[in-house]
Amino acid sequence: MRQILIEPTENPKVMKFVADYNLIPGSLELDRNSDISEIPLAQELFNYPFIERIFITANFIAVAKQDSVEWEFVTESLKNIVEDQLIANPRIYQKKIQDIPLVFAEMTPNPMVMKFVSNKPLLNGFVEVKSREEAADVPLAQAIFQEYDFAKEVFISDNFVAVTKNVSVEWHEVMVAVRTFISEYLHNDGKISNLPPQKHANPVENLINRDYTENEQKISDILNEYVAPAVEGDGGKISLIEYDESTKTAKMLLQGACSGCPSSTATLKGGIENLLKQFVPELVENVEAVNG
Repeated sequence: MRQILIEPTENPKVMKFVADYNLIPGSLELDRNSDISEIPLAQELFNYPFIERIFITANFIAVAKQDSVEWEFVTESLKNIVEDQLIANPRIYQKKIQDIPLVFAEMTPNPMVMKFVSNKPLLNGFVEVKSREEAADVPLAQAIFQEYDFAKEVFISDNFVAVTKNVSVEWHEVMVAVRTFISEYLHNDGKISNLPPQKHANPVENLINRDYTENEQKISDILNEYVAPAVEGDGGKISLIEYDESTKTAKMLLQGACSGCPSSTATLKGGIENLLKQFVPELVENVEAVNG
């Protein structure tokens, strides 16, 4: 719930209801003759006959009343209305249903990572921010870091944001807040990234600046067809980063929710290694994980 503070003004007829964020660009001044058809907050407040005018600007809503009513009897009721309406319409004007980005929270195999999935595309590819210091060129990640001290890493890919937390909180304590924050950020057309996203096809090329050998390409093709879709569904990414022909060892780069995840390591040994042994036994005997 949005935190609303009640602040008296020098005018005894006017009370301010202050939010913890900027409500609108510019300002609105409304009376009972104004067109408030797209402003549900004003509609609800004007249901009170003693309210004469409403002024909205920056981070506050100022309400002017008639002298017939004392503030001490109505401020809490008005505050509740403001809180409820800002939850429904954070930017004052009524949201158009088709413009509302829906964000769903999904657990991942890594208990430290939660995946927040949007019904709208975010990037054509992916970006990974491993620390707060790396977030300057990724505004969405920077906003998450600034809002939440527990956020450690942010991985943005296609239509989801995977957030890695530290041990100071549990996801059930903060999941709803993070989901709401990301949803509002997207609704307000917040910039996702100023960096060109890495491409899914061969992200390893951006890391080591080389093309796959013929054998590496065979291994990568199997990963892309049989493994990558499930891994990406869990908020992560897996790529072949190195192949040692002498030991028949394939090293996998784990990113997003997969990075540092205990179950990912087990999956590599129990599932992916066996899969590669079946498809290319002449190439692969061992699989190792490299956390991105």
